Amino acid sequence: MNSDEQGRKPDNARGALWMLASGLTYSLAMALVKLLGDDYSSATQNMVRQGLGFVILLPFILRRPRMAFTMRRPAIMLARCAATSVSIILAFNSFHALGLAEANALSFTRALFLVPLAALLLGESMDRHKALATAAGFGGVLIILAPGSPHSLIGWPAAQGLLAALLVSWSIISVKSMTRDHSDLALLTWSTLLGGLFTAPFAMMSWRTPTLEDTALLGLMGLLGVVTQACYIRGMALGEAGLMAPLDYVRILFTTLLGYVMFSELPTGNSYAGIAVIIATALYVTMHGRRRDLARAMEPE
Repeated sequence: MNSDEQGRKPDNARGALWMLASGLTYSLAMALVKLLGDDYSSATQNMVRQGLGFVILLPFILRRPRMAFTMRRPAIMLARCAATSVSIILAFNSFHALGLAEANALSFTRALFLVPLAALLLGESMDRHKALATAAGFGGVLIILAPGSPHSLIGWPAAQGLLAALLVSWSIISVKSMTRDHSDLALLTWSTLLGGLFTAPFAMMSWRTPTLEDTALLGLMGLLGVVTQACYIRGMALGEAGLMAPLDYVRILFTTLLGYVMFSELPTGNSYAGIAVIIATALYVTMHGRRRDLARAMEPE
């Protein structure tokens, strides 16, 4: 970020539009994941996604190759990229097997997993408020899963969604330490390159040559993934982070609508209640952390 951008006043209105665009493109991408899941494995879809991402990054890589391929801590980089690849495959499986709204709600638990992981791995404090909110959030997961009811979602698809969120949380924490000695370009380059390499063997095991129409849909899914990240980054850059982050949860509306229009899905009453609990607690954890950081920043040195 240059000095002009640092001194620029937040533009929350434009930032919000970018965040809403990010939510919409993400929801469309996941709808395509579900639509194509009967014919193409999650590994195949992820390989296409990573490959397209690398093609888009290629002009920036060629402009600064040394920066792009810098790797100062290979063990952590390899572990992070492997975890991210596995998390994407698990998340795609979850979206294919579950309703779009339910799978999306389970993905929100990454904000809840971050609390204990940050305490264990980064030594961050976990006060009573965060602990109780996190426990309540996972209570929302139980409401969605509805154990013992005729509509219970307990099973491997939901477990994959939760495991994917856990791996994403660990990946987020690892990025926090990797940014100290790696550029954004290096992190993106290695993420797409290694992600494609890690996924390729699994994709080859279940490979099915796509038709022309499906090739277009797979390409669109990959492109939407890249656009989602670009819109999210732009929205966070333009607006105040504390106001922009909660807008990410608006995508639950998009996934619910797309689930109904494309797949005739409607969440159950339990799902609505559980989704509300997860979003409320995730928002509380996020905003509580930001208030604490602001209070610390204002303390006299």
